[in-house]
Amino acid sequence: MANKLKVTLVKSTIGAIPKHRATVEALGLKKVNNSVEMPDNEAVRGMIWHVRHLLKVEEI
Repeated sequence: MANKLKVTLVKSTIGAIPKHRATVEALGLKKVNNSVEMPDNEAVRGMIWHVRHLLKVEEI
């Protein structure tokens, strides 16, 4: 397993339910094509799993 994950927002949250919007914001993503590096742990993977249809994830 990698130590970090690069998470990129690839779809807008305009039509998403409020819980998904809050999850994307908690990941630190604000705009489309914005990327953040997150630690690879169970909490972050759980957040990513819930909004996986909006994100692109790469192991780095």
